[in-house]
This record gives sequence, C-alpha cells and structure tokens, in this order.
Amino acid sequence: MIEATVLVVDDSATKRYLLVSWLSRAGFTVVEAETGTAALEMLAGGDTGIELVVLDVKLPDMSGFEVCERIKTDPGYGVLPVIHVSAHAVDVVDRTQGLNRGADAYLVEPIEPDELIATSQAVLRYYRARQRAESLAARMVRLAETTLAINSAPTLAALLQAAADGAHGIFGGPAVVVTETAEGDSLAAVATGGPASVRPWTVEYHETAVGSTVRTEAPEDWNVVDWPAGESVAVAAARLRDDRTPVYVAVPASSQSAGFPVLRQLSQAVAAAVEAQRSFDEEHRIAVTLQRSLLQSRLPDVPGLELAVRYEPAGAQTEVGGDFYELTMLDGRLLVAIGDVAGHSLHAATVMAEVRHAVRAYAVEGHPPGAVLELVNRFMRTVLPAESATLCLLTLEPDTGRIRLASAGHLPPLLHVAGEGAHFLAPRGPLLGINAPRPVDLEFVLPPGGTLVLYTDGLIERRDADIDVGLAALAECSARVEPSLDAFCQRLLGTLATAEDQADDIAVVALRRTAV
Repeated sequence: MIEATVLVVDDSATKRYLLVSWLSRAGFTVVEAETGTAALEMLAGGDTGIELVVLDVKLPDMSGFEVCERIKTDPGYGVLPVIHVSAHAVDVVDRTQGLNRGADAYLVEPIEPDELIATSQAVLRYYRARQRAESLAARMVRLAETTLAINSAPTLAALLQAAADGAHGIFGGPAVVVTETAEGDSLAAVATGGPASVRPWTVEYHETAVGSTVRTEAPEDWNVVDWPAGESVAVAAARLRDDRTPVYVAVPASSQSAGFPVLRQLSQAVAAAVEAQRSFDEEHRIAVTLQRSLLQSRLPDVPGLELAVRYEPAGAQTEVGGDFYELTMLDGRLLVAIGDVAGHSLHAATVMAEVRHAVRAYAVEGHPPGAVLELVNRFMRTVLPAESATLCLLTLEPDTGRIRLASAGHLPPLLHVAGEGAHFLAPRGPLLGINAPRPVDLEFVLPPGGTLVLYTDGLIERRDADIDVGLAALAECSARVEPSLDAFCQRLLGTLATAEDQADDIAVVALRRTAV
C-alpha cells in the first residue's frame, strides 16, 4: 500500500465525499478544495506535503484543464501528478485535451473505486520512481563537480574543504570528511552551509578492510557538528591500501537511498584524491630533503673574493625542480657552477645530483670549463639519454681576477662594474643532453670591485611575462650593488621573486672581487 497525501478538487459535495471516502479507505490522507482557485492557493509554495491531485474538469471558477496546466507549468507548485475525473467532459476530444495539457490520467464517470485507487497508486509509483531517478541524476552531477574540485585542490586542507562542501551540496545536510595527513595528524572538514572549516579531530577507530563500506552511527560519535534532532549518521569509510588509514565521509542517514551508491562513490573519490595528495607530499618532502642535502652548507673562504648564495625553494605545493650550485677551490682556482635540470619532480632532483657529481669529478681532473661541459654532456647522453639540463661553469683566479667561463644553454651571467653599470655576458652553448658542437670558452678579467651574478630561471621567469621582461628587471635591480653581497642577493629575491609569483626554485650566486 502506498501512503500519500491527496488533494481532491471538486465543486460537488456528494462526488467529493465519495472520492475522499474511497481514497481514505485505501490508506491515503486526503485534503479537499471546492474550486480551482482554492486548490492553487493550497498548493502555493510547493512544500505542502501533497503528492497527488485528483481534479474535476468542470469547476465553477476555471476549468480543470487550466488548473492542471498551471500546476504543471509553474515551478512554484512543485512537481505533482494530476488525475482528471469528469462526468461531463467524456468524449475523445476532452480526454485528449486533458492529457495534452498535462494530466497523467483521465477517468470518466461512473468511476469504480478500485479503478481510482489503482490509477492513483500507479501514478504515484511512477512519480516517485521519476523523483528518485532525477534526484540520483542531480546528485551524480554534483558528485562529478565535487570530484573535479577535490582533484584540483592544491593542498590537503583545500581538498577536504572541497569534499565537505560537495557532500553538503549533494546530500543537503551537515557533512564531515576526515582523513590523516602524511605526518599522522587527523583532520576533519565540516560543512554546515557556509564554506567548510578544517580542524583537528580524530575518529574512533574501527577495523576497516580495503575498499568502501557504509555504516550507521549515533550522532554523538560525530559530535564535531550539530546534527538535526533525531538524525542518525551514515558514515562511508574508504581505504585504498592496508598501510593507509581510511577516509571517512559522514552525512545524515535520512539523505541516503538504498545501497548508498553516491555516498560510496564520493568516499572512494575522496580517498583516491587524498592518496594522490599524500604521495605528492611525500615525494615533495623527499625531493626537498635530497635537494637541500646537496646544497653547500658553508662557502669556501677565498682571500680577495666575497661570495654569497641564495637558494629559495618553490612553494610547498609546487613540484621540486633540479636547481643546484657549486663553489669550491680546485688547484688555486675557484670553481663556480650553477645549473638547472629539466623537469620538476623527485626524479629531476636525483638527476640534478648525478649531474652535480659529474661536474665535480671532471673538474677535479683539471679540465677547463668547456671540456668539463663536453664530458658531462657525453655522460648524460650515455647514462641519462632522456634528460637535459642547463649549466654555467667558470673558474676564477683570485689573484688576477681572470675568469674562464662556459655555458650550456644557461641564462646569461650579469656583470656589474662600478662606474659602468650592469650588463649581461653572452656565452653560447647548447643544452646538456644534445649532440652539438660547443664554442670556445669565454675569457675575461673581473676587475677589482666587479660583481658577477649567476642565477636560475626562477628568479626572472613568470608565466604571464616574456623572459626579456624578467632580464630587464634583473639588470635594473642590479644597477646598484650593496656593500654586502648577502644584502644584495636578498634584495634581488625580495624585488624579483615575490611569494605569490614564485612557481619554481631559485638559486642565485654572486661573487665580487674585493678592491685592491
């Protein structure tokens, strides 16, 4: 038996009494109206609890056809099925007009009680099935939008916020999403209508197998949010690996359909996105650790030279690049190298380590910069054939200031000479990893008081500007060099590389020959 509230609209008290009696005996709750105007007033607002209208065609103020048409075309009345009943409009033209103007069924008097009840139940079954299908379709659309949002989130906290906001939009009630960070801290995102908030909160432990399960729990077990009175909580737990804790999505149990299909899919989508974010965070942390372990903790103390370096990793949610630098004394000469391996990942950081070690090894053998680049290029094409890198390498004699410099596709060094200003040098040379002839080394003398600046692309490249703009900004910023090279390097970073714009690692090496 189907339970529902039915509105009977008929101006005949006798016929209305019969219709109400039959429907009431069948288990329906029945309300009445004598005119079309009264019926529309009762239905106004859409949230009346009425699920079916049994409507006479001949009414004193307007035709039943007009009433039906207004119910069907005005969203303010909700989505309601209408059954026409008539003792007068009984021919084919009338029945056709009624159905064409929106009626779901048309009964001609005399009406048998069983026929009325069966027709009402059939119409209600259809509409409820349609509503379930439409609700599921709408939820699936919101699920797709939520899945896109959580997979686009730059941080784990933003991911949880997007998931909680999405769950609130899908199920129309409070939503809680809980997971652990890579460090083992438990976070909960809570959505109650406004933007979701993220806070520390721990779920009581339950043994959860790999996969997705849904259970019903008491609201006091999820007291991170105020649940509606009398509501229980449907909790989906999704776990992708044995060595990971589950991801939980909690919503009002009354919002769920049989089998929890959308809640299950949402929890699995959140778990997959969390796993990807965790893996990225772990890789990023490993790469940063590797990268920093290769950076020099102490610069050589070279009489006659002042040295300064700055290394600024990209933001925590940007993949690690392959920037590196090297300053070391070899046989009375200062070896300076700065480079950038193509790519942004843990793999790029490991390639950077191999290239840096190769540069040091060949330089120790006494080769000049150009020869070192040729040997490193041969090494990369043999051992790392799919990789490429840029590198600027020089040797400097502290006593004389004589520099011998070679470049493999790296950005041009900048030379500042007191009284002459700053200008870029123009060493040439193909990238490492490419089989192409290399030009002779560039040789010049760094005058006393002169400053040479080497850098990686993170200092001057921006997604929304041409590289020449960044180079011009660097030249302008370097027109003045502070007495302290550390202060000069810090000003370069503060002026050219703001935190909002920085999407790549930055390495800067500055060296100055002290005045005689």
